Amino acid sequence: MKLNEIAERLKCELEGDGTIDISGVATLESAQTGQLSFLTNAKYHNEAKSSSASAIIVDADCPPMGMALLRSGNPYLAFAKAIEIFCGPRRATPGVHPTAWISDSASVGNRVSIGAFAYIGHLAMIEDDVSIGSHCAVHEGARVRAGAVLHSGCVIREDVEIGERCVIQNNAVIGSDGFGYAKTDDGAWYPIPQTGGVVIEAQVDVGACSTIDRAALGETRISGGTKLDNLVQIGHGCTVGPDGLICAQVGLAGSTRVGRNVILTGQVGVAGHLTIGDGAIATPQTGVASSVEPGSIISGAPAIDHKKWLKSSAVIARLPEIHRAVRDLEKRLRRLEAVLNVQS
Repeated sequence: MKLNEIAERLKCELEGDGTIDISGVATLESAQTGQLSFLTNAKYHNEAKSSSASAIIVDADCPPMGMALLRSGNPYLAFAKAIEIFCGPRRATPGVHPTAWISDSASVGNRVSIGAFAYIGHLAMIEDDVSIGSHCAVHEGARVRAGAVLHSGCVIREDVEIGERCVIQNNAVIGSDGFGYAKTDDGAWYPIPQTGGVVIEAQVDVGACSTIDRAALGETRISGGTKLDNLVQIGHGCTVGPDGLICAQVGLAGSTRVGRNVILTGQVGVAGHLTIGDGAIATPQTGVASSVEPGSIISGAPAIDHKKWLKSSAVIARLPEIHRAVRDLEKRLRRLEAVLNVQS
């Protein structure tokens, strides 16, 4: 494909020879002649200049580099779309594998792919253009809306709704029972029936081995456009707002309310029955024990303002030194007090 055609499709400003043939995309380090790469961080400018790529996607302010450039206001997004041009998503061929089991009461739409040993339960509804991988289970009353992709090993439990064009990665479990128990008089744990549902709205991605629990009553809801990484746990009755980003090993305890455009980075833990406001960011391993104001950046456990946490972290590294200084001051104070006592 000619570079000028790529520039047009990506809505980039072309600088250089538009007749160059581009056969694929690659990183700066691995790119070869005929490939397109990208530069989003100025500190890699020298690596970009020495790259063998035939063209590079850059931002509007990047200085010339002696090669063809595609200038974009959002080079990382442009590169993501370039990958789609050359490496579009694989879609399974429509059809039902002979080993799949589909209930007579289930509804299956047009152009659906159902893989080997998949299970489609009583009254389940599979809409058009859905892809269901091998060994998936879609239980009674569940609904998988148009264009969704369930990779192999997914479990969609009873009455769960998967929205349009969602992608559920391998071995994720949607609608497992929430972790709810009441203590009996003799100290035993009595299971609280988890009778609610889970609703996953449109264009949500759920990572591999992630789990989203059903509520005891009501529903657990993941709003449209939100992206969940691998190994994420969403507790029963949680609500996650639109266009959130929840990274690996995050855990939300039950009834957490997460606002719009929230980012929870790796290993963040959130106590239940609290609210995280719109646009908040929690840095890695943050322990969120109380509600978070919109737009906040928080760190630490328990979580505090990120700038305060940076200062506290700097102090923590000096604690042995500070401890020695305090002990020396205590000794000097005792000696001074002893002298004063003698003089009095």
